[in-house]
Amino acid sequence: MKKLQTITLGCSKNKVDTEHILSHLDGHYEIVPEGEDIPVDVILLNTCGFIGDAKEESVQAVLDAVDRKSRGLAQQVVVFGCLSQRYMNELPDLIPEVDAWFGAREFDPVIRFLGAEPDEAKRTSRFLTTPSHYAYLKISEGCDRRCSYCAIPFIRGAHKSVPIEKLVEEAENLADKGVKELIIIAQDTTYYGLDLYRRRALAELLQKLSEVDGIEWIRIHYSYPAAFPEDVLEQMANNPKVCRYMDIPLQHISDKVLDNMHRHVTGAWTRELISKMREKVPGVVLRTTMIVGHPGEGKRDFNELLEFAKEARFERLGAFKYSEEEGTYGAENFKD
Repeated sequence: MKKLQTITLGCSKNKVDTEHILSHLDGHYEIVPEGEDIPVDVILLNTCGFIGDAKEESVQAVLDAVDRKSRGLAQQVVVFGCLSQRYMNELPDLIPEVDAWFGAREFDPVIRFLGAEPDEAKRTSRFLTTPSHYAYLKISEGCDRRCSYCAIPFIRGAHKSVPIEKLVEEAENLADKGVKELIIIAQDTTYYGLDLYRRRALAELLQKLSEVDGIEWIRIHYSYPAAFPEDVLEQMANNPKVCRYMDIPLQHISDKVLDNMHRHVTGAWTRELISKMREKVPGVVLRTTMIVGHPGEGKRDFNELLEFAKEARFERLGAFKYSEEEGTYGAENFKD
């Protein structure tokens, strides 16, 4: 049997995409774990194109894969994901040694190119690349937000929720594989359901997932703060399977910077939300991210952000410098 090795860059949402593709290829190929340095027939590379550093990492990974091919350690290099979606017109000419390029929105062409046929029965199946006790569950694709710094909407397209029954079926399949913890992910988990059900349905989804036999913990990531659905806090406070943990990227606290970012919240509203979370869910663990250096941020705004970080006492906080991304509102409208 031919050997296929995947390399997945970027966020956990990409990991889920890779696992869905592998569920169709398992049985057609021997799947070689990422990181094993052995000769393979195919290197399947899932790229990230979100910010500058991620794009550089993805390009280098493609070049490394092409180098392995040139040394006879791979027969084919196949690339898909956000980087190739974003630069599909440029990359094939820049790196012609790659055998095939695909985007980030349709995976059936990847499966067919690699000699398998997409199978509707496998749409909720996964070939796990995480340790068997946990898995990510991607509940929607794309994003309808238009944050001024973010390229995701024109890479991944409009927000599209996965129906609850499909997600429950996928969770059941994961539980059958021994998964105990589900980590809920999307571009924006709190937006879930608005397109399908005309309401925010994350709390309803959490309840349905908690009823799956074998699932013991459910953890929420990527929660957008604007119009946060408070029934999610009720699930966290009262459902023993829903972890008292919230990943909520706030990005800033200064009203001026939040307005420039098109975040649709104010500093006061953000403080009130954090206070409400801690009050309604005692012991909640909060993780957030902040962007520094966004156009328009001055010393006063930055100092306000520092004071807020001390005041809010986040259990986990990541900070990233602003990356100007072509095609975004920020790149087009905030010029020095």
